[in-house]
Amino acid sequence: MEKGELMLALLVFGPMAGAVVSFICGKYNKTARDVVAGVVATLEVVLLAVLGVSVLSGGEVVCLLPGICQMGMNFKLDGFRLLYGMVAAFMWMMTTIFSPEYFAHYRNRNRYYFFVLMTLGATVGVFLSADLFTTFINFEIMSFTSYVWVAQEEKPEALRAAETYLAVAVIGGMVMLMGIFMLYFKVGTLEIDKLYEACAACPDKAVLYAAGACMLFGFGAKAGMFPLHIWLPKAHPVAPAPSSALLSGILTKSGIYGVLAVSCNIFRHDKAWGTLILALGVVTMFLGAFIALFSINLKRTLACSSMSQIGFILVGVGMQGLLGEENALAVRGTVLHMVNHSMIKLILFMCAGVIYFNIHKLELNDIRGFGRGKKLLTACFAVGGLSISGFPLFSGYVSKTLLHESIVEFAEEIAEVASMADAHTLIKTAEWIFLLTGGMTFAYMLKLFICVFVEKNSDAAIQASFDERGKKYMKPLSAFAITLPSVILFVMGILPYATMNKMAHLALEFMAGEEPHEFVNYFSLGNLKGGAISLTIGLVLYFGFIRTVLIKKSYVNPDEGVTRSYVNSDADSNSILNEQRSGAGEKSLSYVNLWPEWLDLENLIYRPLIQHIIPFIGAFVLRCFDKVTDGVIALTQKTILSEAKPRKAIAYGNTFTYVFGTIMNVVSAFLNVTVRRNKPVKVNYIERLAVAYNAATRTMRIAALSVSYGLLLFAAGLIITLVYLITIMERFL
Repeated sequence: MEKGELMLALLVFGPMAGAVVSFICGKYNKTARDVVAGVVATLEVVLLAVLGVSVLSGGEVVCLLPGICQMGMNFKLDGFRLLYGMVAAFMWMMTTIFSPEYFAHYRNRNRYYFFVLMTLGATVGVFLSADLFTTFINFEIMSFTSYVWVAQEEKPEALRAAETYLAVAVIGGMVMLMGIFMLYFKVGTLEIDKLYEACAACPDKAVLYAAGACMLFGFGAKAGMFPLHIWLPKAHPVAPAPSSALLSGILTKSGIYGVLAVSCNIFRHDKAWGTLILALGVVTMFLGAFIALFSINLKRTLACSSMSQIGFILVGVGMQGLLGEENALAVRGTVLHMVNHSMIKLILFMCAGVIYFNIHKLELNDIRGFGRGKKLLTACFAVGGLSISGFPLFSGYVSKTLLHESIVEFAEEIAEVASMADAHTLIKTAEWIFLLTGGMTFAYMLKLFICVFVEKNSDAAIQASFDERGKKYMKPLSAFAITLPSVILFVMGILPYATMNKMAHLALEFMAGEEPHEFVNYFSLGNLKGGAISLTIGLVLYFGFIRTVLIKKSYVNPDEGVTRSYVNSDADSNSILNEQRSGAGEKSLSYVNLWPEWLDLENLIYRPLIQHIIPFIGAFVLRCFDKVTDGVIALTQKTILSEAKPRKAIAYGNTFTYVFGTIMNVVSAFLNVTVRRNKPVKVNYIERLAVAYNAATRTMRIAALSVSYGLLLFAAGLIITLVYLITIMERFL
């Protein structure tokens, strides 16, 4: 194995070995364990940087490990894989540096670090995979090891969320594997670079669409795509903040990696596939932002925001298919929004972690006012919030502008075609949903920022305790972990041509994209107009909906000690105003959650479907099948296969029963004249054994004709066949 191949293998298996070392160290020295975890994550960045030198100079590094799971594992490092490998490793390094202070009072930290490093290796393995089989193996390892993150606190809500996360991951993984099998059977290869030509030569497109749908199900489940998003809003609030940053920023992108591998190779420039991805992206984008508007939990809001931003990325993937070879803007917007979202959620979730390890609360009414006077935390949160809102001079504005312009470009392309009038209407509708969702993003981020960093807590004593913390609310290492990605994100926003354009260029080969034919001026009036529309919508939603509908006003009469509460939309708002003018009351605000509790897709549909409806239907169908089949057999026995009426004389079984019965009769006669002469036993054992033999034979004949026996034989035959096939395969592989 050459040096480059060895280093590539170390990127995947090195963190897994480091997980074992850190676990052993943690048994004896907690500080040593933290150091080992930090060193392993840092070495991952260094190794990628070293290998990246050859990639950036125009080369690539490959590593084939034969014999693993028969088909072997195949890794490759090129531009896009280098970019996202670096993003993943950097995020792991920052969260590992942040973790010691966050987990200072946690139990089971050894377990956490072990599974964090195991997941690092598997996640990098996904991004470096050169074939879909390797992708699947690392994908499943990643899903099982990251399950522990969600269940880390072992509270009932954490265990339930972890159960949902694991169920979605397992079901999605199995459906994905079905698609991979179908694809391999049809085209004979799973190598990502060879899929385009192999699938283009395949005449049976129906099988390719079926395989693609199965793989989209599995990858989309991990990405948080509607309607498989149910784990995302529940896992993030209960997982530790460093885990939430990785779940949102990186693990969802592993799902997007799979969607891109399928879309850009199997269905490259396929308009039908692009339309499907675009539709799913628009729904995911809008629904996530809409739910986030109502949330009053900091991490849940950020989790719903992640779902929405995944929708934005899927819109870009869909536009790549619709635009065909002219997809330069969609390709750039897709990859840049992936990178932006990863970095943004790293910052925002670690900011949420700072709040949590100080006051151990996340509800907006409890944490309101915590950030007042904390300049560093305020600046970092503002960078993340403005970036994700698409504010000009911040990185999110660039990627959202590219995605928006790709929609506009396609709308203009089909505007002149009379036969595509309906398609033009739909794409214009998608554009306005895009702008509206951008506005909702700005609205809920503005809600979070004003609540935490501008408003005061309704309890003066609590606010005073917040203010007393001053600069002692986090240690230097935690401050460094939040500040560095914030600085990088800010530089990306103000220098997009020197930074973001080069990042986008790295992904062109993987996504089969081209360089734009014309210079893209991110800050032209036309592009600024789209951003201005979204920001204006956001301001209207914040002041017209959040401040008037989602906030409850309370007035305390100091003389009477009575608190009167009103929702802003109440009819007696005049009495509130009069009381305020008279100086008789002091105003207090609180955020209210008006989202109906029953409107939960998991509890409303998925859990009843999986736990009750499907088992009931399956059991009913199988019972009916069993009864009908046995009925047919019984009817056949009484008609076609009916036996002749038995003779009056009792049959004497077979030779064995006759001989053994004769012996028993002789023994019985001897006992009757000796031991049992007072109570002799008069039994013909020849006849009794013959009757027992006939009954057993008849029972076996009936059993041989039953469904259960047939299924038993079928299962035995299937096992023998599988053993035979495995033996044959081992001879040929």
